[in-house]
Amino acid sequence: MEWNWQQPDWPNFSWDRARLTPAEQEFLVGGGVLMGTVKHLETDERDQLTIEAMSTEAVTTSEIEGETLDRASVQSSLRKQLGLSTDNRRVRPAEQGIAEMMVDLYRSFAAPLSHETLFRWHRLLVGGRRDLKDVGRYRSSVEPMQVVSGVIDEPKVHFEAPPSSQVAPEMARFIDWFDRTAPGGQEPLPALTRAGIAHLYFESVHPFEDGNGRLGRAIAEKCLAQTLGQPTLTALAATILGRRKTYYDALEAANKHNEITAWLAWFAAVAIEAQRRTIALVEFLIDKAKLFDRLRGQLNDRQEKALLRMFREGPEGFKGGLSAGDFSTITGASPATATRDLVDLVAKGALVRAGERRYARYHLGVPLRAVRHVSLNERGAIVES
Repeated sequence: MEWNWQQPDWPNFSWDRARLTPAEQEFLVGGGVLMGTVKHLETDERDQLTIEAMSTEAVTTSEIEGETLDRASVQSSLRKQLGLSTDNRRVRPAEQGIAEMMVDLYRSFAAPLSHETLFRWHRLLVGGRRDLKDVGRYRSSVEPMQVVSGVIDEPKVHFEAPPSSQVAPEMARFIDWFDRTAPGGQEPLPALTRAGIAHLYFESVHPFEDGNGRLGRAIAEKCLAQTLGQPTLTALAATILGRRKTYYDALEAANKHNEITAWLAWFAAVAIEAQRRTIALVEFLIDKAKLFDRLRGQLNDRQEKALLRMFREGPEGFKGGLSAGDFSTITGASPATATRDLVDLVAKGALVRAGERRYARYHLGVPLRAVRHVSLNERGAIVES
């Protein structure tokens, strides 16, 4: 089998531009909506959004690759990097490294891409690991770089990247393409198209010994931010995580040829869904601020603690609703006290009750915003399911 990089048209990707037009327009409109909505946040809520969005991306982009990070440690490191108040907890190299990379991406999104940037990000991602030979530099092993699954004696090869001897010239060509297609470049491309190509192109070269998936998704985020003119804070990795199998399937299919309409349609749908998730989060934070402003001075410490715990679950709400037992677990309140506090919260409009007695469940008294799955049909229309 010939991989995409072995074919004569590499890396001159081709695609149906018309199919992506509706998604490109939707993304630009959504970017404007997001910027306008964020302006309604107070400084504290804006900081919270930044930390929530960046930590979610850091944790989920690592989870896609099978690495579990401690979210609280990532957030602590992010807050320190951004000059915000922090709990000064001890943070492992994995959490600190991904947090520093996310902050670097956040602050330098407008800067051109360079080998040095990629090397710096790679050092941050794999800092502290002793099992890698090439850290902060392109891979050098003479062994084939393959993505495989299955048993050791009968592996299934999903993809094989160019040999290490070709990586440096391939990456020089990639970086040149990245800068030429940027807004204001010689051959600018629309946001979703450029981000989708950049991710696939980078993954096809697979220039590092490890960490290519996380770096490829960071590069895609950089593309989107450059078009919008500000950090996107989109839940791109979180949305991909929810579709991890189809993500790998789409990448594998795209690695076999250089006509990539199907891949770009898949990626564009994910990016639209991710942007909608971020808009929902911003609106949710605004509702949270309004609720606490309205109830200022009317809540006891237990009630405030329980509400804050429920809000941490995000725009889709506390799964299954909060029970009286949950309230007791969160606050340490006795059953009788929990019942009184919950009845009072319902009376104040902070919570809405569904069900009776031991089947009663409580939901936040603000609109919940479940974002539906997004795809593009053959004509490029955005379809929700």
